[in-house]
Amino acid sequence: MDSLQDFETSNTNPSTTLTPNFPANLSITTVSTNNHNTNPLSAMASSSSSSPSSTSPSTLSRYENQKRRDWNTFGQYLRNHRPPLSLSRCSGAHVLEFLRYLDQFGKTKVHSPLCPFFGHPNPPAPCPCPLRQAWGSLDALIGRLRAAFEEHGGKPEANPFGARAVRLYLREVRDSQAKARGISYEKKKRKRPPQAPPLPPPNGNQNQ
Repeated sequence: MDSLQDFETSNTNPSTTLTPNFPANLSITTVSTNNHNTNPLSAMASSSSSSPSSTSPSTLSRYENQKRRDWNTFGQYLRNHRPPLSLSRCSGAHVLEFLRYLDQFGKTKVHSPLCPFFGHPNPPAPCPCPLRQAWGSLDALIGRLRAAFEEHGGKPEANPFGARAVRLYLREVRDSQAKARGISYEKKKRKRPPQAPPLPPPNGNQNQ
């Protein structure tokens, strides 16, 4: 896809039965849609050979291949939406809908405030708290989609992935998961390497 127009006019006929607003299973077109437990983020991270392109995927970086798969996956999400959405009508609210949809495929345990393991980074026993997508995964995903939108001709001021609502949502997810899992996401200060002691003068004490 070379432009947003190509993105919106590409035709895909999903074979799955769709529920209102959300596809039964969201994945790139080269991934089987029969398994309802398939994680779309895992599908995005599958082998780069599954994404056809005029340019050989082996010539692209891992980041570029991942970004292409993310872009294709979001395009399928828009086509499977009820009613179908065009990218030009996609807003930050639809991006949030997409992120919440992905939560059902998450593998990160997020404890509720009433859970005895709330704030425990390594709980000693299982609990019924739900699994969610980790904040780091969602944050990286939005970063790639935001870049892909502009690379395909989208205007920065109209980028739904950079909407204020999306930034606030990611911040809330980060803070809530930090509290629930007892993990700090604050950037750690880099420790400066110890400085070597000054070398003595080559000829001993020159101030005699």
